[in-house]
Amino acid sequence: MNSSTDPRRPDKEVRYKPPGSNNQNQTQDDLTPDYMNVIGMIFSMCGLMMRLKWCAWVALYCSCISYANSRACEDAKQVLSCFMLSISAVVMSYLQNPNPMTPPWASAMQ
Repeated sequence: MNSSTDPRRPDKEVRYKPPGSNNQNQTQDDLTPDYMNVIGMIFSMCGLMMRLKWCAWVALYCSCISYANSRACEDAKQVLSCFMLSISAVVMSYLQNPNPMTPPWASAMQ
């Protein structure tokens, strides 16, 4: 094959750089996983201490959001501990009172 008929120009090649690779974009990290992690731990502790099932379920929901939005390069120990704490809050709240959960607004109507 004749190299003079090759339409590609190797001197015009530019290496791809992802848009978040420069330093000024790294300071604008998404803090949603961190916030959800803290909220999940607060709700799990409220679910464990006050025996509120809805708090335990909200904690499990927040920890799932935190896990889904966390990056693979981050340390997973805190996310995993929040997830396990919220699962234990749900389990312990149902072990203490196996009746179905009544919504908070239903008890106010009685």
